[in-house]
Amino acid sequence: MNDLRDFIRLLTSEGELVIVDREVDPVLEITEITDRVSKAGGPALLFTRPKGRDIPVLMNQFGSERRTALGLRVGSLEELREKVRSLVAFNFPQGLREKLDALSKLKGLASLAPTHVKEAPCQEVVHKGKKVDLSRLPVLTCWPGDGGPFITLPLVFTRDPVTGRSNTGMYRMQVYDRETTGMHWHIHKDAADHFRRAGSRLEAAVAIGSDPAVTYAATAPVPKVLDEMMLAGFLRGKAVEMAKCLTVDLSVPAHAEIVLEGYVDVDEARVEGPFGDHTGFYSPADGYPVFHVTALTHRRNPIYAATVVGRPPMEDCFLAKATERLFLPLLQMVVPEVVDMDLPMEGAFHNCALVSIRKTYPQQARKVIHAIWGTGQLQFTKFVVVFDEHVDVHDYREAAWFALSNVDPGRDVVLSEGPLDVLDHASPQPKWGGKMGLDATRKRPDEGHGREWPEEIVMSPEVKARVDSYWPNLVALCEGRSTSRRRKV
Repeated sequence: MNDLRDFIRLLTSEGELVIVDREVDPVLEITEITDRVSKAGGPALLFTRPKGRDIPVLMNQFGSERRTALGLRVGSLEELREKVRSLVAFNFPQGLREKLDALSKLKGLASLAPTHVKEAPCQEVVHKGKKVDLSRLPVLTCWPGDGGPFITLPLVFTRDPVTGRSNTGMYRMQVYDRETTGMHWHIHKDAADHFRRAGSRLEAAVAIGSDPAVTYAATAPVPKVLDEMMLAGFLRGKAVEMAKCLTVDLSVPAHAEIVLEGYVDVDEARVEGPFGDHTGFYSPADGYPVFHVTALTHRRNPIYAATVVGRPPMEDCFLAKATERLFLPLLQMVVPEVVDMDLPMEGAFHNCALVSIRKTYPQQARKVIHAIWGTGQLQFTKFVVVFDEHVDVHDYREAAWFALSNVDPGRDVVLSEGPLDVLDHASPQPKWGGKMGLDATRKRPDEGHGREWPEEIVMSPEVKARVDSYWPNLVALCEGRSTSRRRKV
């Protein structure tokens, strides 16, 4: 699989794509259809006749765990954790064999760095200067209160003006007219840092419609030292081919469907929004940089890829779940007592973290709570709940039972303040506010709990095994109870 078209063919062969041939309006209608299909666990959708446009629209490509896993080249999202764990389990080599194995691993990683090609499919058709017309694209107006049409699945490429290091992020872009859009990068994002460092103009390039692993990489919270395209290469198992842009000194995925080249000016801002966001609420209008398009290039007969965000569950939830699984081993490198983690989609993935730990000393849960608040984009987490290692944090009923049973509000609540996601509307001021941690672990005597902690009620293994031996017959009897009231097992 090399590009979005290969993924579409794969989805078709797997029965994961439905083609919508009727005319559908990009203004609200495509959103309503996609939202219904997404929340019902339905397939990806290819709208071949968006009203007023001749470019098809692909929606909901990441709208299930299976499709997301297919796009990231794994059998399940859980495999992502094992894939990364094998990579980071890198002990200092001792003997000759270990040194050769380590060298092989390093060479393998180096081979996944992006490469450059001279001829790129994304530049088969070129529009420059006054020929640029963004109205040709079937950009969606997603929700009734939106400030206008938004490009919702853009891969935004920038370069640090000081270090020269490249970055790829995903920031929504409100289309203002034929050649300008908003650039909604939050203050905490790498591209926003590049923008602050720029003296006057900051060049940017935007790719729309790519290999799903490349698209995912733009959303991943990777450290600044790692190129997102190298992460994409790691997921793909082969390097991403890049092409030099025509009007700016940047490179983009050569097999992208559509590319916008241009710049943002540090002295220019414009009102952007409102926008129906992944929190399920509208993010308010605010001032953001303006992106000026100097070139629009695309493949012949391009496909426009988009997504809709709103009240979960929606397509972005599966991308976020992939991030949870992919980055768990990296969190465990920093906080080794962490056993597992779940970021509930109902918390928009930055409002709540459920964490299980291997507890060996008093107040360790509090240490983990503060570590979560000090680690990467987990710093935005409002609520952190810490459990013992045997608790399944993905089973919300079990997690709620332990939390409500084990927490003493006068002892086990940690209150703090710190950075919050810009989209958090509950804090009295933007970008920072209150945080809460809950220690839902079993309390020890050396933590000041003088009472005996009760054991959980669990049936003996012998009895469970005995009942297991005749359980199927009992189930069949219960299912057939309406036809006979006096049957025996």
